[in-house]
Amino acid sequence: MENHEDHKHHGHKHGKNGNAKDSAKEEAKKKEEQLKDYLVEKTKHGHDDAMAKEDRSKMDHSKMDHSDHGGNVPMGMAGHDHHKMMVADFRKRFWISTIFTIPILFFSPMIQEFFGYTFLLPGNPYILFILSSFVYFWGGWPFLKGFYNEIKSKGPGMMTLISMAISVAYFYSTATVFGLKGEDFFWELSTLIVIMLLGHWLEMKSVLGASKALQLLVSMLPSEAHKVVGDTIEDVKLDELTKGDIILIKPGEKVPADGIITEGSSYLNESMLTGESKPVKKELDNTVIGGSINGNSTLRVRVKHTGKDSYLNKVIKMVDEAQRTKSKMQNLSDRAAKWLTYIALAIGFGTLAVWLILGFPFVYALERMVTVMVIACPHALGLAIPLVVAISTAVSAQNGLLIRNRTAFEESRKISALLFDKTGTLTKGDFGVTRIESVNEKFSKGEILRLASALEQSSEHPIAVGIIKKVKADNVAIPKPENFNAITGKGVEADVEGKQIKVVSPGYLRDEKISIPEDAYSDAAETVVFVLIEGKLAGYIALSDEIRPESAEAIKTFKKNNIRVYMATGDNEKTAKAVSDKLGLDGYYAEVLPHQKVEIVKELQGKGEFVAMTGDGVNDAPALAQANVGVAVGSGSDIAAETADIILVNSNPKDIANLILFGKATYNKMIQNLIWATGYNIVAIPLAAGVLYSTGFVLGPAVAAVFMSLSTIIVAINAQLLKNKIGKK
Repeated sequence: MENHEDHKHHGHKHGKNGNAKDSAKEEAKKKEEQLKDYLVEKTKHGHDDAMAKEDRSKMDHSKMDHSDHGGNVPMGMAGHDHHKMMVADFRKRFWISTIFTIPILFFSPMIQEFFGYTFLLPGNPYILFILSSFVYFWGGWPFLKGFYNEIKSKGPGMMTLISMAISVAYFYSTATVFGLKGEDFFWELSTLIVIMLLGHWLEMKSVLGASKALQLLVSMLPSEAHKVVGDTIEDVKLDELTKGDIILIKPGEKVPADGIITEGSSYLNESMLTGESKPVKKELDNTVIGGSINGNSTLRVRVKHTGKDSYLNKVIKMVDEAQRTKSKMQNLSDRAAKWLTYIALAIGFGTLAVWLILGFPFVYALERMVTVMVIACPHALGLAIPLVVAISTAVSAQNGLLIRNRTAFEESRKISALLFDKTGTLTKGDFGVTRIESVNEKFSKGEILRLASALEQSSEHPIAVGIIKKVKADNVAIPKPENFNAITGKGVEADVEGKQIKVVSPGYLRDEKISIPEDAYSDAAETVVFVLIEGKLAGYIALSDEIRPESAEAIKTFKKNNIRVYMATGDNEKTAKAVSDKLGLDGYYAEVLPHQKVEIVKELQGKGEFVAMTGDGVNDAPALAQANVGVAVGSGSDIAAETADIILVNSNPKDIANLILFGKATYNKMIQNLIWATGYNIVAIPLAAGVLYSTGFVLGPAVAAVFMSLSTIIVAINAQLLKNKIGKK
């Protein structure tokens, strides 16, 4: 949050009939489902490139925006339930292929020999051929289609490997039926396809699950709102709301749009939006966020943001963009998967050649090649990073951490120094006036407060809010300002009742060579602003800001993780030192202007620190951009901070601790998945090639398929465990 010196100010009728209401609800629900499907489809998964290139090319995200549930759904979104359809398709192919595989196994001579029974039908090889042909062409179709897409895009990958494995098995076995000497392995072909289908089905279910948190965000807005029109209440679709409309929110209902309370007070549940578990009290002039749930009282709210400008839509857009953004780790896994494909193909054909050179039958050499290609399939590697990305961004959003820059989030584990703004972050930002003093006998204390309030009445800055709170408590009429102007980083000025009034920081007085009264700072915890009338000091207003109880706990967490904590504030040296000493900070910078914070960041970086900077995302833009990790903190209205890498919905320092620790946990999960996915292949490929043949151990294609699918499932489960890491100390 910006410091105080920067006042960059700082029982009813229904007007619609029943049928229209039902129609509106149905249309809103339909569009909500389409938006959910779109967001799910956009979640990256291991074989997304192979199977959905055409779909993604039609869905140029840069040409789209997210509107609210009642708004217009972006072009092309209808029908984009691609991922859910794929899950259902793999499930169906798995079960039907399994039904066909059972008789293939039962009538296979090799299986009968293994279990010691004989049950051969007339034309047994042809029966196996017909059943296996169905399994190959219908059950294996997703892999064959993926192979075609990969070759067409000149990017052979896992689908190429699977398709070559099952195709070699099928056509070789078919040749044995029609005269080629050798034994078929239709049973291995069919079980391989069934296990591959099972692995893909389970994997995609995991990916689908990773988007559930995002779907919950999407579904948080109601389908309609109660719009106040004169003395009546009309139920309207959300896209019919405009800025300035008054809406009624009943107890227990979801808030349909961002707005400001004009009547009533209530406790609102914002946990799904901010991660704040306790209901938050909201009263007159307080902001409410669309998607939060009203508590025990009726509210009237003036709409502030709707559609794409709403807080919830910005959250959805950020989460979606973060999930689609590739980080360094993801690029690494993509390169590894690509090279593994080439290596597997080379080893596969090399294995075939080696076994043939050693004098083994072609069918045996072929089986070794097929096994290598199956087990080397980099499916787990393709899934390792994208699934962690999908889960971490969605879970973060639920806990009030909005990730705009994936790389910065993952690199938060490197943070060695954290530069905090004081007001509203380490402190509550809830200022109360403690003293009003006059230094000019022409102006009373009450007059100084009254004139100052004229400049502060439109500001949301904590200092201004504290002054206005005092004015209202004293029932003072606030005069109207004219020619209002912000003095960058130092205060505000305006004409009030014919007089030029300025409310400024101590820094302004020093710059203008105006002496600061000796008794201005009577208490170390006070913040003081000075009131100038016609260029002369008339008095000052002192306010106190209580340190957050969570700050001390957060500082302990940072120090436990070897992170040095510094504070930058526009407050005077005495106040800054008092806060620093109480919290046990590693250092502080007092009387700092917003533009000077970037110099502090550079200074820390010059000492070899990996710096995270917290600020409000507007006036702290240079410092946020300069920092290794820029963290914008504040209310819902601040989430569009373009220069920040990560945005915290609340200003709670514990959230920053959660951010850093969750970033570490996310990175660790990525490393774990990469190690498992690559390590598995390093061990499995030699086994598949037959290096332990002399010991009697031979790994068959079907068993290889089991291990390949198991590897994918383990990676998916490990990624899901990330959900338990948020907020862990």
